[in-house]
Amino acid sequence: MDSIHNLFNIGNGPSSSHTMAPQKAAAIFLKRHPDADFFLVELFGSLALTGKGHLTDYVIKKTLGESRTKIVFNLQQSYNYHTNAMKFKAFKDDIQLEKWLVFSVGGGALKELDEPRSFSKEEVYPHKTMAEILEYCQSENINLVEYVNRYDKNIRDYLEIVYDSMDKTIAKGLIATDVLPGRLKVKRKAAAFYELYLKEKTFSKLLYTYALATAEENASGGIVVTAPTCGASGVLPAVLFACRDYHNISKEKIIDGLMIAGLFGNLIKFNASISGAEVGCQGEIGAACSMAAAAEAYFLGGNNEQIEYAAEIALEHHLGLTCDPVDGVVQIPCIERNAIAGAKAFDAANYALMTSGKHFISFDKVVEVMKETGYDLQAKYKETSTGGLATK
Repeated sequence: MDSIHNLFNIGNGPSSSHTMAPQKAAAIFLKRHPDADFFLVELFGSLALTGKGHLTDYVIKKTLGESRTKIVFNLQQSYNYHTNAMKFKAFKDDIQLEKWLVFSVGGGALKELDEPRSFSKEEVYPHKTMAEILEYCQSENINLVEYVNRYDKNIRDYLEIVYDSMDKTIAKGLIATDVLPGRLKVKRKAAAFYELYLKEKTFSKLLYTYALATAEENASGGIVVTAPTCGASGVLPAVLFACRDYHNISKEKIIDGLMIAGLFGNLIKFNASISGAEVGCQGEIGAACSMAAAAEAYFLGGNNEQIEYAAEIALEHHLGLTCDPVDGVVQIPCIERNAIAGAKAFDAANYALMTSGKHFISFDKVVEVMKETGYDLQAKYKETSTGGLATK
């Protein structure tokens, strides 16, 4: 597995798959052909079906140049490798310079056709499953934080930046009261929730507030951290910073929590998928809840086995969750799901800490089932807005 640095990406929402990755791909292609007269970009799969709502066309045109870029939404063709395909073409003097097919595979990552999904040029972890990691930690008598520190060199320096970015996003989201962009006219709720929290300070109110603040910032195109995606970016910060502010957890320990959360998110990304277009929202909100539950279990003093159990519970109880955004925007039910998943992460951690950590179904098995379930879901339930809640 590669560094968790590549899981926690910082950039503009509302979607890591639809906004961050296409912008990255466009920038790469522009660097190859800065003097092109014209660019033609064809979008497939979920990028075609919900691209407008997710600002895919906007960000590509902004990167390549509005006047010299044409976007085509291909609703008929798809690729088995991954549904989120982009085909870039560059022209000079009516001559095609290059054609590039690239895929947005989740969390802002890019892959080319038939490139091994698990391959990375930046692999730092020798172990591929949580079972292998737990066995190694036991043999070395170390905890999961020590494990990450051992292999992911200098990761704490980057996680300081991630911490600050998450903190700034929450702060910005708490004071915004405008209506989110798009036809749904969704009014932000974080500021109102924060007022309710100040009147009656409970942990759940603060957690909901922070989740909404981040998720609403994401929906408005603000700066967020993929955790593991933009659409699920509110879950982990909500748990981390609510614990910081309500339970006085130190910044150092919060960063430890980011390390543990990143490790579990990495395993899901490596062994299954964090792409809503590929496996449904279980790969986004489910993964985020699992990551947050692991961090929370660590804060509560859990051992390696209890932390693994918390992550397993959180993911298990999101199996089959569909990705069916209304009007193709990351607002309904996405924002609300971030808040509820944050609460479920806290519950999963508390439950796990009441046990010895021994349980029947392992985290690795749930990741495997999540992948199988996602592939079995009908396409209309995987980020297409053609089924489920999106049609009601």
